[in-house]
Amino acid sequence: MVVVGASLFRNKPASDRLGWGSQVVTCEIAACHYNSTMGRRNHYHVYVVELSKDVLSEGRFRKANPGYVEGKPCVYVGMTGLDPDTRFDKHKAGIQANRYAQQYGIRLLPDLYEAFNPMSYDDARDKEVEVAIDLREAGFGVWQA
Repeated sequence: MVVVGASLFRNKPASDRLGWGSQVVTCEIAACHYNSTMGRRNHYHVYVVELSKDVLSEGRFRKANPGYVEGKPCVYVGMTGLDPDTRFDKHKAGIQANRYAQQYGIRLLPDLYEAFNPMSYDDARDKEVEVAIDLREAGFGVWQA
């Protein structure tokens, strides 16, 4: 945003270029324009990772899923500003990884999330919780960060 603001206000004092003073509204409009033209508004995704049944040996996972139905899948539910495939690869590589997704992650389950991606940050945050609750109520073992 600062770069966008700076390019719009080349001949203005530094305080105006940084969004201080009378240029605050213009900077906010520039940021909004940047977000909409660059596709940054609705680029968040909810994703679901199938976990190995070995995760059931983890006490914390079992405790978080008292209603788990034997035979149902175990999953990790997350949200990201990246493509879900890229985010899954990062989990497996240990980059900003959830421990369960890194150790027990098998594959993505796109049938459980593709229909509502992409979305805004706020929508993704809410949908992540909603998906986790729905899957847990269906008897899945769920870990949601």
